[in-house]
Amino acid sequence: MDNQSESFRDHSATIDSNGKRKWVFAYKPRGRFYSARTYLSWVYLLLFFGLPFVKVHGEPWLLLNVIERKFVVFGFVFWSQDFYLFGITMILFVVFIIVFTVAFGRLFCGWACPQTIFMEMVFRKIEYWIDGDAPAQQALKRKPWNSEKIRKRISKWVVFYAVSFLIGNTFLAYILGIDRVLQFITDPVGTHLKGLAAMLLFSFVFFLVYLRFREQVCTVVCPYGRLQGVLLDRHSVVVAYDYVRGEPREKLHKGATRKGGDCVDCNLCVHVCPTGIDIRNGTQLDCTNCTACIDACDFMMEKTGKPLGLIRYASESNIADAKPFIVTPRLKAYIAVLVLLLVGWLSILFTRSAVDMEVRKVSGLLYQERDNGEVTNLYNFMFLNKSHYDYSHLNVRVNNANARVEWIGGDTAIQLPKEAMVRLTGYIVMKSNEIEKRQQKITVALYDGDKLIQSEKTAFLAPLSKK
Repeated sequence: MDNQSESFRDHSATIDSNGKRKWVFAYKPRGRFYSARTYLSWVYLLLFFGLPFVKVHGEPWLLLNVIERKFVVFGFVFWSQDFYLFGITMILFVVFIIVFTVAFGRLFCGWACPQTIFMEMVFRKIEYWIDGDAPAQQALKRKPWNSEKIRKRISKWVVFYAVSFLIGNTFLAYILGIDRVLQFITDPVGTHLKGLAAMLLFSFVFFLVYLRFREQVCTVVCPYGRLQGVLLDRHSVVVAYDYVRGEPREKLHKGATRKGGDCVDCNLCVHVCPTGIDIRNGTQLDCTNCTACIDACDFMMEKTGKPLGLIRYASESNIADAKPFIVTPRLKAYIAVLVLLLVGWLSILFTRSAVDMEVRKVSGLLYQERDNGEVTNLYNFMFLNKSHYDYSHLNVRVNNANARVEWIGGDTAIQLPKEAMVRLTGYIVMKSNEIEKRQQKITVALYDGDKLIQSEKTAFLAPLSKK
């Protein structure tokens, strides 16, 4: 292509040469892909609004309580001590995104991204219902502020904000739990004024995103669009225009003999695009692979008696060289890394202890000597139960046969309720004639009855042995 035909890559499709916003009035898509996305969005929305009500062992199935640093994922409870798992999960997610993008481009953006689901399958549908399709929306924008325009604008704003408020409270349920959110709702308004004000503000921001910011989230804010630029290659499957078959473009005139390609230059693919691009220019940062252009082009191909698939899921090598999709060595390497990470993550997840113990020597104290020849060190113990079960027969032992633990308060068995943290202070006691070093490592073990749960090494200080 010459420099002029490549000029579209120098700017965003939604920003003009003066840097001003070009409003996108996307026509309502119709077709098999749009229907499939609609059905999938129903499942997505059902899960989104329904999961906060699903509980396992009395806990939410999914909870991301960053305030109390408590996380529940698929019924597994995670605390701040498990933060390393969160780091591994993020690495796993990034590698998965890389693998998926190398193979299938931005398929996630068009079919599963929450921004796309809410924009195209919720707010855009509301807009079509109130304002009409793209021509009606354009006409309404040009109209003066008469009673019809005021009525439609206020209706849309009210419905948009109500939906935003509902979505905001659902997100809050994933953070605090549905029980607390329902309590906030049913309590007198004056009881949670600050929380209500924060939720109204959050809902207003959410409302503005879908009223004004819209596709700019995908083209300006989201880093994923830029990430695909370094991940895609000519073997990646994306929404693509078959230029071999479609070019040169030629308008369709009744009774005239066409000599061009299959593309009739109807621009339907441009009219339905929610980001305002022309897919015929090739893969672009703004394209979310939403498939609206595929449905529009298939409709025109049916009308003109041409084969479907002029715009379709395909790779550059598939279009240019007629080669099928292949798993490249680069993709194999990414998959191998992903599998290794996944195996390691699952191993850690399913082998982690249900109870955590931390042993920390009390700072500022060295050791104490008793008249009977015993030496003691004072320690702080923390026990965390991450399971859904109570523990009533926990006990702590030291690896040295002549060492023991004396709890301040005289307790012997540790009571640890489910999802609770217990802090205790106790002495580790050793005979002075058994001590060989001034500072030595000892292993403190936690048992449930006679079953070892966890062990941890710590330092024990003492005077030099006199034996």
